[in-house]
Amino acid sequence: MKIVVLMKQVANKDAVLRIRSDERWIDESDVSQQTNESDGYALEEALRTKEAKGEGEVIVCTLGKQSAKSVIKDALARGADRAIHVLVEDENSLSPFQIAEAIGSAIKEENPDLIFTGLQSDDASYGQTGVVLAELLDIPHATIVIEVDRESINGSVRVKRELESGWYQWFNYKMPSLLTIQSGISQIRYASLKGIMAAKRKEIREVEAAIGDVDSGQVIEKVYMPLKTKETQILGGGDAKAGALELVEKLRNEARVL
Repeated sequence: MKIVVLMKQVANKDAVLRIRSDERWIDESDVSQQTNESDGYALEEALRTKEAKGEGEVIVCTLGKQSAKSVIKDALARGADRAIHVLVEDENSLSPFQIAEAIGSAIKEENPDLIFTGLQSDDASYGQTGVVLAELLDIPHATIVIEVDRESINGSVRVKRELESGWYQWFNYKMPSLLTIQSGISQIRYASLKGIMAAKRKEIREVEAAIGDVDSGQVIEKVYMPLKTKETQILGGGDAKAGALELVEKLRNEARVL
């Protein structure tokens, strides 16, 4: 069994963010980076699936600049077998379609049985790349996966998907298929000293991003910090009963919570 896991490098959650001079993204020159949270869970699910089957290969694929290799090396240290690095200088200028197109071109020859991705990235949060990639590869996909039935894997895979209002759904998908993994579905392992040493000998294949001439379909016009504003309204003019009636009216007609 061959499993490809897509992983992305994002800004550390505790980093102080500043807007870039062109106002198209944040200034990443002095921002510490980390692995996208849900991608870490995707890797863990891939490793556990391989271990449950007792065979197979887990391949990590990352799109980004040279600094993204830290994500790859961490994944290899945790247990991934090898990696593919799709090189691009400014991944934030690409749309989810262009990213999926470049990744699809890089992994197509691998013919994976399963592709695991995080549900969405912590920075842009589009939640589209995995779904678009599945369409480009013409394979079925499941989103918001919260459990993988590893015992069921035999030409198909049974997964549990999260739905609205606390509901969930079990569904069988023919392989090859793509699963977008929700954060928190398992306990992520740490890289051991043995794993860190072994990672130095594992293959990292670099490929140039193959991006077609198709228009991205979307452009980031401006990135800015949220404006903090507030407005205070005095209801009822000092009359508690009138104020209560006005409050109920606003909750019903403006906030629409009643």
